Amino acid sequence: MSTTKKNILLVEDDINLGTILNEFLSVRGFNVVHKMNGEEGLKAFNQSGYDIFIIDVMMPKMDGFTLAKKIRSSSNAPIIFLTAKSMLNDKIEGFNVGADDYITKPFSIEELILRINAILKRSNNLNEEKEKCIYKLGLYTFNYDKRVLSIKENEQKLTSKENELLKLLCENKNVLLERSAALSKIWRDESYFTSRSMDVYITKLRNYLKKDPKIQIINVHGTGFKLIVD
Repeated sequence: MSTTKKNILLVEDDINLGTILNEFLSVRGFNVVHKMNGEEGLKAFNQSGYDIFIIDVMMPKMDGFTLAKKIRSSSNAPIIFLTAKSMLNDKIEGFNVGADDYITKPFSIEELILRINAILKRSNNLNEEKEKCIYKLGLYTFNYDKRVLSIKENEQKLTSKENELLKLLCENKNVLLERSAALSKIWRDESYFTSRSMDVYITKLRNYLKKDPKIQIINVHGTGFKLIVD
């Protein structure tokens, strides 16, 4: 990983937890900006660039999911949600708005730091790849390096997991992509929860590709998926 300090935007309305996280992350070599609610977080995002976002879900003025959607409209930097909400549907919603990870309170700060470093390492590895990966999918062009799926004048920015999943599908075009292989490569986990999360991303990719009827992502029951391009 690069020795350059990474910039973190921490948006957490619990002042005690926010202060502790700020101090621990700063000691570990991160530049941290801490904001107390979603509106302040959005202002900070618009004023500067960040390498990763750590966002509480339940906040005054603007909740974390809404803030993440606004960030995702112009940034692909990783997002980690910190939340007391542990229901599966809440977690799926978090990933659906573009989260890279989701940590339920209470949690270990050491675990948070490990997850931050793992996400940043994956992001750095992607950025260091020299080969330019551009795929033609019917009427679409998929630029893996830029995380952009385009058709004519329209561009769809992709999150890191959408980007990785579409690349795997492209590499296995018209043949089976096994569910277990995708989970292992992208999520490094084959649990029920991560499997459900992947289904959310598959649905989003189908929606992005719907303007070309000759493209389909089909389920192969109990096995995986196929990207079919006529």
